[in-house]
Amino acid sequence: MRQLSEDPDRMAQSPDPSPIDPRLLEILVCPLTKGPLEYDRAAGELISRQAGLAYPVRDGIPIMLVDEARKLED
Repeated sequence: MRQLSEDPDRMAQSPDPSPIDPRLLEILVCPLTKGPLEYDRAAGELISRQAGLAYPVRDGIPIMLVDEARKLED
């Protein structure tokens, strides 16, 4: 069985946010407004302009809960 060595320099770097599959983005909608979402890769969020909310994406998985969303600043 092969063991993986952990590189401390690599672990100290923050990972690049996981991309969202474009096919998934085509079918996802805001759970509040049922409107379209935009993916902000730099922030790792799905943006609902209609609701003024940003839904987090964690490990490539969109968290589509209004309670977990961040309010967008005006």
